[in-house]
Amino acid sequence: MTVTGMSRTEGTDGNVARPPLTDCRARDVLHRVGDKWSVFVIDRLGQGSHRFSELRRSIDGITSRMLTVTLRGLERDGLVTRTMHPVIPPRVDYELTPMGATLLETIQQLMDWADSHAGDIYEARQVYDAQRVPDEVPCPDDDGPCDG
Repeated sequence: MTVTGMSRTEGTDGNVARPPLTDCRARDVLHRVGDKWSVFVIDRLGQGSHRFSELRRSIDGITSRMLTVTLRGLERDGLVTRTMHPVIPPRVDYELTPMGATLLETIQQLMDWADSHAGDIYEARQVYDAQRVPDEVPCPDDDGPCDG
């Protein structure tokens, strides 16, 4: 598989333009790589090959089932390879493919942005919530700041 990284073209006006993607194709790809667990798994595998148990321990809050589903999806999409070693007990390692590695810079930028803006986002949520009628239901997945 050849990874080209050619996702943009230059228009006649000199501005960078994206080639047309159907909503369905873009949504399908972004669903996989934009999933919160996929972001963490790709980030961890960017540090090198990991065993399943190492990944599970290093990603706070992920269940074994969710890690399994995430790894299978990433493997199916060609972003992760799974290597089973013929030893007893069985040993399985996961690592990024060359295509998966092309996501590392973008994911690191996203994680850096989230870290640097988390305080502002939590503050904005509090202001928003304070302006709403108490009977309004808060947004789903509206957890408070993480400890740490």
